[in-house]
Amino acid sequence: MKTTIVRANERSSVNHGWLKVNHTFSFADYYNPDRIRFGLLRVFNDDFIEPSMGFPPHPHDNMEIVTIILEGTLHHKDSMGNSGVIKPGEVQIMSAGTGVQHSEYNASPTERCNVLQTWIFPKVRNIEPRYDQLTVDDDKLKNQLFTFVSPNKDEKDAVWINQDAFYSMGKLEAGTKIEYSPQHEGNGVWLFVIEGSVKIESEILHKRDSIGIWEYSKIEIVANENTQIMAIDAPMS
Repeated sequence: MKTTIVRANERSSVNHGWLKVNHTFSFADYYNPDRIRFGLLRVFNDDFIEPSMGFPPHPHDNMEIVTIILEGTLHHKDSMGNSGVIKPGEVQIMSAGTGVQHSEYNASPTERCNVLQTWIFPKVRNIEPRYDQLTVDDDKLKNQLFTFVSPNKDEKDAVWINQDAFYSMGKLEAGTKIEYSPQHEGNGVWLFVIEGSVKIESEILHKRDSIGIWEYSKIEIVANENTQIMAIDAPMS
């Protein structure tokens, strides 16, 4: 088993006024040669967007972009004709493929928005751009890691991703113990503590801490308090 840990205060944090960004991996003006990516997981940003502010139209291509709303609301509009508001408990996936433009704005004039945005390199390049959105049933998160993004097109209660990657989330009550194994051969897992505190193997992780684990067969996760955690199970190469 191999591990790497990024504590919340070890991330690159920049306050632009309208936007507070927390980069786990090298992104934009932040460059850390030791934190370029985790396997094929290229970007993990924890962003706070002020009311009515956001990102004007900008392009992407050949990247799987998964956006999760933790707080507030986000208005998305893209060149594929999609337009709408994403709320807490919802996940958005955009396969940029041959190229797409989109904008993202805080949909509220009074409340800030907290967004987790992740990018994963695609399995197949230059596919037709695609958009999907899903509401994650909160009941299914109780005391387990529930998969809501999957490479299996026919999987119920999950949106499809163009990569052998899986996104799972759980809300664990204090004292809950669960086990996790790779969902695809050779995958590693990036675990992110949204709220609370957990023990993963011998490591204690707190709010906004992350741990990457690879070359493993099974890990044990124990909630030290009521905890919300997310797992990104992704190829390492």
